[in-house]
Amino acid sequence: MSLIVDLHSAAKRHLKGCKRSFALRLAAEILAVDCGLKQCFLYDLGAEDVLKIQRYVIELHQIGLIVGPLHILSIAETVLIINVPRAVSYLAKLIDSGELHVIDVSATLKHPRMCAQDRLLTIQSQLSDLLTHLTSYRSDLPGSISIADLPCPEWNLCTIFGFLLRYPAVYWFDTAKNFENCLPFTPLKRVTVETTCCKIGLDKLQVYSFTVPESVYQTLQPLLQAWTESLQHTFNGQCYFTGLEIIIETVTLPAVAL
Repeated sequence: MSLIVDLHSAAKRHLKGCKRSFALRLAAEILAVDCGLKQCFLYDLGAEDVLKIQRYVIELHQIGLIVGPLHILSIAETVLIINVPRAVSYLAKLIDSGELHVIDVSATLKHPRMCAQDRLLTIQSQLSDLLTHLTSYRSDLPGSISIADLPCPEWNLCTIFGFLLRYPAVYWFDTAKNFENCLPFTPLKRVTVETTCCKIGLDKLQVYSFTVPESVYQTLQPLLQAWTESLQHTFNGQCYFTGLEIIIETVTLPAVAL
């Protein structure tokens, strides 16, 4: 109970929306990043000053919830909290292999399809720039909570964030004309991963949620299987979360925000 009180107090000191449920869920998300269950957390729980988020995460370390180091990265007014060693290792292997699995969901298409090679080379170059940035923070000592802003005028952030979040396959769409996509009313496989944060006493924390169009699902199934096995291995190597549950269901949605 003392930890729960401390976590709620830390959130109230630094952040907006300081209800107890909010504070515990946010702390559990950051703990999942710190222990490696997640590579990155995209902070979309309301607009916050990045320095306030940094002070909040530093207090989580002082409380003893997290070890660190963690990196708080601001990209186009979006904040991501990143496990740098995990992200650097993953991106380096991804770029070295050249095996980028990107699904083109541009609004001009009738159906989603895998991206062409020239598009993948552009994305690979952008990921290399991101890796260069993150590598400079890799040697930070435990407890270090670094902060930075990264300009990215030509990046498709849906794609870059998908890789940072370590989704097995990510979306890309042509932003030259608009920011729409061809996913509305398209059958999708939705993958949701839930777990219990026993350290905080929080049930049904959603640590991953992403979709894959059914039209490419069979092609990507070996990749999804490898992703699931890797997640299970990481889960078995930590002690803060229990009861991993992976739910796969087919959905058709009138609108899909990316």
